[in-house]
Amino acid sequence: MTTTATKPRLTTSAMIASIAAEGQPTRAAPFGHALAALAEQRQDIVGLTADLAKYTDLHIFAKAYPERFYQMGMAEQLLMSAAAGMAREGCVPFATTYAVFASRRAYDFICMAIAEENLNVKIVCGLPGLTTGYGPSHQATDDLAIFRAMPNLMVIDPCDALEIEQAVPAIAAHQGPVYMRLLRGNVPLVLDRYDYRFQLGKAQVVRPGRDVLVVSTGLMTMRALEAAEALAADGVDVSVLHVPTIKPLDEATLLAEARKPGRLVVAAENHSLIGGLGEAVATTLLRNGVTPTFRQIALPDAFLDAGALPTLHDRYGISTSAVCQQIKGWL
Repeated sequence: MTTTATKPRLTTSAMIASIAAEGQPTRAAPFGHALAALAEQRQDIVGLTADLAKYTDLHIFAKAYPERFYQMGMAEQLLMSAAAGMAREGCVPFATTYAVFASRRAYDFICMAIAEENLNVKIVCGLPGLTTGYGPSHQATDDLAIFRAMPNLMVIDPCDALEIEQAVPAIAAHQGPVYMRLLRGNVPLVLDRYDYRFQLGKAQVVRPGRDVLVVSTGLMTMRALEAAEALAADGVDVSVLHVPTIKPLDEATLLAEARKPGRLVVAAENHSLIGGLGEAVATTLLRNGVTPTFRQIALPDAFLDAGALPTLHDRYGISTSAVCQQIKGWL
């Protein structure tokens, strides 16, 4: 009797699945712990959420400082309005929800109550891009496009746990509104291997290379670094320029790297190919007369499927193997 071997089924919790590979180092709730540590030093730090403390790691802060934690319920517009009011009174509010709810439901309140007034509110949002297996109701594939267009608003997309920990005090020290994408739960630890230090508004070459320049942000910097190691075995030398601050864009560093001759330039992001980092990079290059061969790795202009994250990342081209395959095809 013969049996047919079956591939193991890829399973994941659709809502709060970790993007870490098996065996990859992680840190638990880096945002929550970093905010609690900052609040120990600064009495003006307060935390607010719209019924999502556990799912944005704000419960760590809430447990440490219950008198400075505000549960606003399922009311994102109220969340942003309350944060604006607290900022007017001299607090530095960190308001957390899911990225889709901030960008879609609360857009006008963020625009009118926070950004137009240039108030000191930090909006920190989970489930950015394709980091949940739930469908379009929770996949924030257009948040960067939406918030890049909002005046006064700084936009941040950290890569890993280390960068989140370093970004929290940096955005708190910045005077003005900030939107930061959040990886939560057990977050991969990647950049510690590269002696990396987050700098607000700065892009940094994490890995040099002669053949390809990948300009990446968020979790796609992790994918780019993994792809660079895999492609090195095939003789392809990949440089990775990590861009955690998408607005304002570090144009000087981008242009200096893109001007180096003989390299394919690839923008990689966990976001729709419309309106995010890729278009920001392309616009900057064209405006300055820098015209390397340019390609994008991004999510399609579509409402995406629901399912297990590994399957979805392969399907939509943002897994490590998919990144390698695309780069090889362009060389």
